[in-house]
Order: sequence, then structure tokens, then C-alpha cells
Amino acid sequence: MNSILSILHTVGANAFALGLVIVLHESGHFFACRRLGVRVEKFAFGFGPELIGITDSVGTRFSLCAIPFGGFVKPAGEDPTTQDAGYKPKKDEYFGQSWNRRLIIVYAGPAMNYLLAFSLYSGLIWFKGMPEASKEPIIGNMMIGFPADKAGIEIGDKITAFGGRALTGWEDLASSIHRSPDKQISLSVVRGDKTLEIKVTPKLDDSGERGVIGIMPKAEYKSVGPLGAGREALRLCWTQSKQTVTTIAGKLWKRERPDLAGPVGIFQMVSRASRAGWEEFVFLIGFISVAIGFFNLLPLPLLDGGHAAFYWWEGIRGKRASNAAMEKANTVGIAFLMSLLVFATYNDVLRIRTERASKKTEAPKAELKK
Repeated sequence: MNSILSILHTVGANAFALGLVIVLHESGHFFACRRLGVRVEKFAFGFGPELIGITDSVGTRFSLCAIPFGGFVKPAGEDPTTQDAGYKPKKDEYFGQSWNRRLIIVYAGPAMNYLLAFSLYSGLIWFKGMPEASKEPIIGNMMIGFPADKAGIEIGDKITAFGGRALTGWEDLASSIHRSPDKQISLSVVRGDKTLEIKVTPKLDDSGERGVIGIMPKAEYKSVGPLGAGREALRLCWTQSKQTVTTIAGKLWKRERPDLAGPVGIFQMVSRASRAGWEEFVFLIGFISVAIGFFNLLPLPLLDGGHAAFYWWEGIRGKRASNAAMEKANTVGIAFLMSLLVFATYNDVLRIRTERASKKTEAPKAELKK
């Protein structure tokens, strides 16, 4: 029974988090279409067979589909490759709009993702206060796939000793880890009423100078007003977007494999955050929303940014790209996105296998202290 409830909790948390992020993204496209007079044929939550549906007075079909992990908006006349040569789009169709009006529709999706993240971040900070790192050596959050995660350290664990030496606080723990790249270390971990000895090997960070195991301190909150919460929310959205660029660019520059999380990794993160507390869950939804919004801004075919690149080019040249060119770009885009999905899923599977193997190796070494 407990395992069934756990599965239902995991599926429900993921359906809510990803559903909210994706539906808000698609609602940006939908409301922009409505505002600009573009007829929308369908707005679907999920994929696959329709479970429930209703058609409004202007002909838009709203559908709830069987697989609740996605969604889409279908404006009328959005695919010019299906139209006969010489077809002239109608005024209420997508390609009946000028290039700059189509840009508004395209960018409205990512904009809603950033708006959602900003709203969640600012609301959470206003309600809970400004997060500040605790000085106690208590794990507040972790990075999936990093050494601490693989070794079995959990959120809420308190690290009391490093290599048998009592710690004075978080700074002592962090500096000790930084000085120990590629060296196996022993941490005394208090979890509930138990004390465990867990061995972990810090890896080099992106700078190649410090050891890291992927842990973050527990947050303590300082009360702030709505303006302070809004400023911090903007900073978080900007910082997350900037770090995405610098991290991926740094990995590619060093010819290292980017640590991309696929559907399996995202599923795990949402599940863990939902169990860690509602604050972690809300924050992660904002984090995912920024990630999806930013990803869709990239000038890659099939993504919003890819469509936008065509429209910017149309505005500069004064002529729309040919249907053949758009079709070829979409084919390349499908191949690239499928390859990226396979690569990210491979990363997820490899990380899980490594994590399980590491836990099996470390489990016999963990000593229970009375």
C-alpha cells in the first residue's frame, strides 16, 4: 500500500508541476493569438487520446488528453507546408499575420514561463522571507548525480564530523571538501536518531580548482517586503538563465559532456522536492519554468526561438522563407531534438546506474553508531 501511495504521489507531483509549467507556456501563445485575432483550433493539455473536451463559441477545442505531461496550442493555418501553392492565408490565420505579430505570439510562451517563475519566486520569498545560508552543517538541497547524491546523503542530514574531526559549521565543512578533490573522505552524518559514516569522493568543480560533492546549506529566512521579494525574484530568474549559458558553454569549451537532465532526471527532481516540503516544490516549479522558457528562446528549429529566427529574417529581407526551407529546418530540428532527448535520457540512466552501484559499494561501509 505504501509503495502504491508513493507512486501515486510521485506521478501526481510531476503531473502538477510539469502540467502547470507547460499549460502556462501554451496559454501565452493562446492569449496572444486571441489578442491579435488569430483563430485557435485546439488547446490541449496532455497528449494522446482525448479524455474530455469542450468547444467554445468561437470554435476552439479545449482537450484533456490521456498523457498529462505536455500540451499544445494549434492556431489556424500555422503549417504553411500543408497549403497549396499560391494559397493566400486568411486574416484570422497564423500566417495571415505580419512577421512582427507572429513574433509576439512566439515569444508569449517563454514570457509566460518567466512570469510564472517570477510570481512563484516573489510569492515564496515574500511569504517565507529572503533565504540566507545557515551556518549549521545541515544539507538544505542537493544536486542530482553529484558525489553526495551517489553516496546516499539526503536532504536534512547534519554533517557533524569530517574524517573524524568535529566540524565547527558549514564553512568548515565546505572548505574541507574544497581541499579534497578526488580524495575519498569520511563524513559523520546524523539522520534522525541515527549516526552514519558515509564515504564520498569530491570531484573537481568547473574551475578545476576545488572539490565539490553537490550539497547546499539549509536556508534560514529573513523577512522582506513585496518590493524586496520582487527584486530577488528577478535576480533569481536572471542568474538561473545566465548560469545555464555559462555552464553549458564551459562544458563544451572543455569538450566535456554537459550534465543535462532528461525526463527521468526531471521526474526524480520533482519527486524529491515534493517530499522535501512545499517550499522546495514551489521553488523547483519556478526553476523548471525558467529552464523551459530559456530553452524555447534558443534559435533551434521547431522551438519558439527557431520560429522567431525565421520571422526576424523575414523582417530583415522583407520576404518570408520558402515552405521548402522551413520544412528542411523542421526536419533538422526534429533530428536534433530527438538526439538531445536520447542524450539527456542516456545521462539520466547512466547517473542512476552509477548512483545505485555507488550505494551498493558504500552500504557495507556505513557503520551505525549508538
